[in-house]
Amino acid sequence: MRITVFGAAGNSGSRVVTEALSRGHEVTAVVRDAARFTELHPDAAHRTGDAADPDHVAELSAGQDLVVNATRPAPGREQDHPAVSRALLGGLARTDGVRLIVIGGAGSLTVPGTEGVLAIDDPRYVPAAWRHIAEASNAQYEVLRTTDTTVPWTYLSPAALFEPGVRTGEFRLAKDELLVAPDGSSAISMEDLAVALLDEAENPRHHRARFTVGY
Repeated sequence: MRITVFGAAGNSGSRVVTEALSRGHEVTAVVRDAARFTELHPDAAHRTGDAADPDHVAELSAGQDLVVNATRPAPGREQDHPAVSRALLGGLARTDGVRLIVIGGAGSLTVPGTEGVLAIDDPRYVPAAWRHIAEASNAQYEVLRTTDTTVPWTYLSPAALFEPGVRTGEFRLAKDELLVAPDGSSAISMEDLAVALLDEAENPRHHRARFTVGY
């Protein structure tokens, strides 16, 4: 499989690149600044491009099977999140059915046992300090969910706590409800999210839909 990863030097993007290469896929790792090429996996093809530019998206997606968006807006630029989703859909609409998987946020998931309360409104899972990025991620997902498009997209929501960790290969999947452990925690490592993402890439099960991963 030929995979383009936008945000390939970031925490989650770099782990997606590593996981994809370990499975024998061909990966094009995309960053906005060529100065970051040194941070990219040496076995990936290194390219510059901006996921917020539909022309860049179309160019870097041509001939590929899958595009992964692992970009994250800089502090103060959270409004870029939904704009990137629109650009990705616009650019990929010019391709021949290239799929899109977006690494999103947990804020739009419902909290189990609360009759539909969203994680963004439950401070146990989205503290006030995280609310701005959670709102942007919710808007990011809304663009995908409401846009009339032929692009085959999937939105992957991590658990509430999404940090670098270890690759265990052991996790649970759900659709729209936050995955919470018996002790009340909700977490997934970036390494295991990459595993779940590549599993979906290789065996698609969530067509124009969201799913979530957690322990």
